[in-house]
Amino acid sequence: MKDIAVIGIGVTKFGELFNMSYDDLVRDAANQAINDARINTDEIGAAWLSTAFPEIGVYKGRSGMDLSEPLCMYNIPVTRVSNFCASGADAIRNAVNSLRAGECDVVMALGVEKLRDRQPQDSIVKMMVEYGHPFLQKGFTAAGTFSIYAKRMMHEFSLKQEDIAEISVKNHYHGSLNEKAHHRKSCTLAEVMSSPMVADPLTVMDSCPTTDGAACVIMVRAEDVDKSKHNPIFIKGIGLSVSTGWDLPFFDPNHDFLSFEATRTAAQMAYKQALISKPIEELDLIEVHDCFSIVELLTYEDLGLCKKGEAKDMIRGKETQLGGKIPVNVSGGLLSCGHPVGATGIRMVTEVVNHLRNNAGKRQVNGAKRGLTHNIGGPGAIASVIILSNENY
Repeated sequence: MKDIAVIGIGVTKFGELFNMSYDDLVRDAANQAINDARINTDEIGAAWLSTAFPEIGVYKGRSGMDLSEPLCMYNIPVTRVSNFCASGADAIRNAVNSLRAGECDVVMALGVEKLRDRQPQDSIVKMMVEYGHPFLQKGFTAAGTFSIYAKRMMHEFSLKQEDIAEISVKNHYHGSLNEKAHHRKSCTLAEVMSSPMVADPLTVMDSCPTTDGAACVIMVRAEDVDKSKHNPIFIKGIGLSVSTGWDLPFFDPNHDFLSFEATRTAAQMAYKQALISKPIEELDLIEVHDCFSIVELLTYEDLGLCKKGEAKDMIRGKETQLGGKIPVNVSGGLLSCGHPVGATGIRMVTEVVNHLRNNAGKRQVNGAKRGLTHNIGGPGAIASVIILSNENY
């Protein structure tokens, strides 16, 4: 497979952006990436727009036209991608495959979501109940789903609520260093544990906020990189897996509620492509999908960073904080950055690119050469893993 290079990145401020429209966010992220790549808009041969939930609120992102119009980018193929929380990563995957197929020479993947421009009656929870599975979706919430995994890990591996809350403490500290994050304030363990309970043992501060934001990457084949103007970071592996349906894993008698098959499968795909056999030794930083604190802990094990039951030891040993053995979510993660669903996977890639370029400021992971991003969506059914390197090995 042809090696692919990221040559341009852009990300808006994440937060309650009532002063910016959907189109404003598209233009902001896209123009940053175009300027970073030092190209003209008319050089882009195809684009992918990631918006997971256009059906409620702003009613934007229902087709590729909602990317073409604000950028005046016409007469090229533009495709809308929606794959739950893996939408942004899937947009990148499709753009990469287009380059490898030789369809065009320069591609854009842009994710955007406006989750704050809606009344409570138009929440994502209501949308899932109204439009999701007529039986399985009733009473389903993301917090309720992941709390079951938390309880199971607590039972099987002596995980404590304090261990789960320490994820939030770590990521909010990291977020305080990120000028683009929704929440930029450190917190204490006591503050996390005393915040209102959402789904025992997960509190409000164990849960990511709903957020507005956009992120964009521009890519070319590695052979087309112009080193006189580009600062390329190379995509070495991409895995995407849809491992269960709506009724699984919850109705699978063999499921242990300690792991997500989709993450394990996507990781193995990406590791194989990137020639990685010992991720804890061969990766320098990781951005994982901490929509709730417990998901980060689960992902340590699913990515093969430790053995089953040892995720709590990584937190207790502070191995995953900035300066630790394998820093995780130095951006602040979803817990601090927020989760504009269509943009999150692309935002993660821009974060890793900045570190691999040695351009991440106060939160820079020193000497970073390889990084990984991870998304999981739906009822743990869909997962994506992307591996990036500053070396084209």
